[in-house]
Amino acid sequence: MAVEERTGSRVSRPEIRLVRRGFTDPGAALRLLAGPGLGALADDPVLLDALGATADPDLALLGLARLLEALDAAEQQTLRDTLTTSKPLRDRLLGVLGASAALADHLARHPRDWHALVTFEQQDMHPGSEDFLRALYDGVWGGGREGVPAPRGDRGDLLRVAYRRCLLAIAARDLTGTTDLAQTAAELADLAGSTLQTALDIAAGEDPQAARACRLAVIGMGKCGGRELNYVSDVDVIFVAEPREGVEEHTAVQAATRLAARAMRLCSDTTGEGTIWPVDANLRPEGRNGPLVRTLASHLAYYQRWAKTWEFQALLKARPVAGDAELGAAYTGALAPMVWQAAARENFVADVQQMRRRVIDSIPATEIDRQLKLGPGGLRDVEFSVQLLQLVHGRADRTLRSGNTLEALAALSAGGYVGRADAASLDAAYRFLRTLEHRIQLHRLRRTHLMPKDEADQRRLARSLAPLINDDTRADPVAALQREWKRHAVEVRRLHEKLFYRPLLDAVAELPAGAAGLSPQAARERLEALGYADPAAALRHLSALASGVSRKAAIQRTLLPVMLGWFAESADPDAGLLNFRQVSDALGRTPWYLRLLRDESAAAEQLARVLSAGRLAPDLLLRAPEAVAMLGDPQGLLPRGRAALEQEVLAAVGRAATSAGAVASARSVRRRELFRTAAADVLGRLADDPAEALDVAGEALTALNTATLQGALRACVAGWEAQNGALPTRIAVIAMGRFGGRELGYGSDADVLFVHEPVLGSLEEDAARAAHAVCNELRTLLGAPSTEPPLLVDADLRPEGRQGPLVRTLASYAAYYKRWSHVWESQALLRAEPVAGDAGLGERFRQLIDPMRYPGTGVPERDLLEIRRIKARIESERLPRGADPTTHTKIGRGGLADVEWTVQLLQLQHGHRLPELRTTRTRAALAAAARAGLVDEGDAVVLDAAWVLASRVRAAVMLVRGRPGDSFPGDARELAGVARYLGYGAGHSGELVDDYRRVTRRARAVVEKIFYG
Repeated sequence: MAVEERTGSRVSRPEIRLVRRGFTDPGAALRLLAGPGLGALADDPVLLDALGATADPDLALLGLARLLEALDAAEQQTLRDTLTTSKPLRDRLLGVLGASAALADHLARHPRDWHALVTFEQQDMHPGSEDFLRALYDGVWGGGREGVPAPRGDRGDLLRVAYRRCLLAIAARDLTGTTDLAQTAAELADLAGSTLQTALDIAAGEDPQAARACRLAVIGMGKCGGRELNYVSDVDVIFVAEPREGVEEHTAVQAATRLAARAMRLCSDTTGEGTIWPVDANLRPEGRNGPLVRTLASHLAYYQRWAKTWEFQALLKARPVAGDAELGAAYTGALAPMVWQAAARENFVADVQQMRRRVIDSIPATEIDRQLKLGPGGLRDVEFSVQLLQLVHGRADRTLRSGNTLEALAALSAGGYVGRADAASLDAAYRFLRTLEHRIQLHRLRRTHLMPKDEADQRRLARSLAPLINDDTRADPVAALQREWKRHAVEVRRLHEKLFYRPLLDAVAELPAGAAGLSPQAARERLEALGYADPAAALRHLSALASGVSRKAAIQRTLLPVMLGWFAESADPDAGLLNFRQVSDALGRTPWYLRLLRDESAAAEQLARVLSAGRLAPDLLLRAPEAVAMLGDPQGLLPRGRAALEQEVLAAVGRAATSAGAVASARSVRRRELFRTAAADVLGRLADDPAEALDVAGEALTALNTATLQGALRACVAGWEAQNGALPTRIAVIAMGRFGGRELGYGSDADVLFVHEPVLGSLEEDAARAAHAVCNELRTLLGAPSTEPPLLVDADLRPEGRQGPLVRTLASYAAYYKRWSHVWESQALLRAEPVAGDAGLGERFRQLIDPMRYPGTGVPERDLLEIRRIKARIESERLPRGADPTTHTKIGRGGLADVEWTVQLLQLQHGHRLPELRTTRTRAALAAAARAGLVDEGDAVVLDAAWVLASRVRAAVMLVRGRPGDSFPGDARELAGVARYLGYGAGHSGELVDDYRRVTRRARAVVEKIFYG
């Protein structure tokens, strides 16, 4: 691009020279160079080249002109002479002026501070606490604490000025490459410690009585404690105090609190000299609600009894930085053993990972793509990964106990806990991202972790970081910066996801000679921290999956790091890994299986979550592992409708040669579709609202059982006819109970009535024998032992129960109901719904029972008393021995029976006059009763909530245990699985039980009012 195009106008030859050196406003630069301060330097090519080498030549020249203008004539000449004769000083000064407008402002206010650039180098200072302390004392007290007249001015402002002077020297060394990131961050932390010490000394001088009453130590936390501080950052601290001899503890703590508060204000207050940085003491016990200062014994008592996992993670970086050194050392020495046992806490890894997820979730959507620190692939990903590994393995390996991220990463690599290549990539990414963060903050000395939007700011950053960017930054520095940043962020995210798990594979796989790997003990420790109850078995599974040189093993080594992480987030990671091994053993030689998991990350994650969510879905999958394929289809987990299911089932039945084979085919379809619904349920794919998801599952399971019964009936009729000729009767299947209400759960039987009607010209006895044979074979074949899950067909709700005939004619039903029927049978018929067989016969059965279940006279008093008597007897006699009535979902207090009997009583009483009550569905009938004013709206909400929760608990128990259950599991892992299904996080199972008791207690109160009157 021509110079004229870049500047938008014709330019002179001097301007061209400036543009070629990186100036963006050559006209303004020429005016500054012609000013009185620069003098003969204006034409000095050495100076122009030095300006052109800075991050922002225009900014550097402006800062230099302002500095010279602020100096007197003699000082101006001294500076000009130094600039022409000392390349190191010239590079340091111009480097600072070209990168930091804030430090340029400081030099304009305090022009003699440019000498600090010389002083630090001439004295060969290696900035540490003592070096910085001397420099700060020079500024505040004039060279020493004792016997030296203090400079004029407010000591707080003098401290702020002295701090900026030291910061100037650190930035100069950083920007010219004299120090690397690690040393720069350490120098910033040391300067912070010295500043806190000076602030404490100022506070003690102002309040000598407080200083005589206590010993006070300042513990650096976070980046300050880890000696990896930013240019602009909150400085996290904890204060610990002890009384001096003869002073009461309460008095000493009050005195220490005054000193600590004053020291914090000295650092945090903003004046005409700006601010140093906020001092943040919120990492202390109880956070901002706790006392600012505690004794050592008080700290220990809190951490022993109340501290959460994240608080021990924070203490990993604790380091005495100011105040009483002996007390500070006692504090860290006493707490260190607790820090390094934190990984043994229940749900340790889950807590740490959940905290990281909360950080990401809290980032505003408008900032997430610009976040260097908190976003995915940012600095916090590196820090969390490293700290997690430290806390797990640092229990036994003391070499890992560094509060510094880069030092700890190097130790993890040396110990074999992180692969050398991964550690090198993470180290490089961390150094780049932290340096980028430093450069952004340095410009205005403002606390930020966001990539600036302005192109000029990004250009300055790119030029400043040119040595760290692999691309050529000269052609398009902004694009080069963006590419390098994204490259590192992607690498960090990749490594963050695998870092905790990949070395586990190295521990069981054949490693190249000389390669470092986890020891078996270290691998077991890591698996135990992840929540695996049997680490030895888990290692055997990993070895079976990932060892060897086959393509299958190679792909598994790629998949397993992230799969292990997903398993670890479940309530039973052992089961997840075992199930994955079994599925992989069954499908490992099938080309599409591993390709699906490798190429479709969503399918792999869904499989991991399904396999570790309980027993039902994995058991269904393991009977026919090819169902994994539906996890790779975006529509694969949508439950199928009744029509589509019936079409497939009937087609499969029609292809079978025998009735047994036909029913087996129907059961096979049912097993696959059960898996589809169960998998969708545990993955939260049925609906966003839990109550709606329950309804969707009930509809899906009802449609599935209906199609299965329809197919089985067709198969058994065909089998009978193959041996005997045309069937002499028509048969209909009437769904009852939860089946008729379309409220089936995963463990529900199919409650039915069988009704038949002889065809014209058939003998009734022949028709009855044929109907019984068909229906009996249907029940037998659907419930027979098989690799497919049984469908138990329960006909016990028929007239006379088990003593009565399995199947009756329509006329027989009519005669029985007219003469012998009890009120409980009318109640049971409220949920009767024809589902299979002859549709006309089913409709005639419905017409027969409607007058019984919706009696025109309502419920007579004697029947009302009978219903209440039966309900009371069920509560007292059918509750299993030892069962807790407050948590039994079916017949316990406020459970399913309470709600359903209450709703059914209203249907019996009012269904004849309110058509909207004539539904087989509990929730729909309850809603209709509320609309009709039969139930107070608030009471209806209470009953509905209890019914939904009890139904969801039963579904969760079946999904987790693989067998039905009406009470919460006694096993802790199973209870945790139920809690997770219901949306409770790790460690919150007790809250679920408490919530259940509260919801059902309120429901029971409503039942007492409505049902028992």
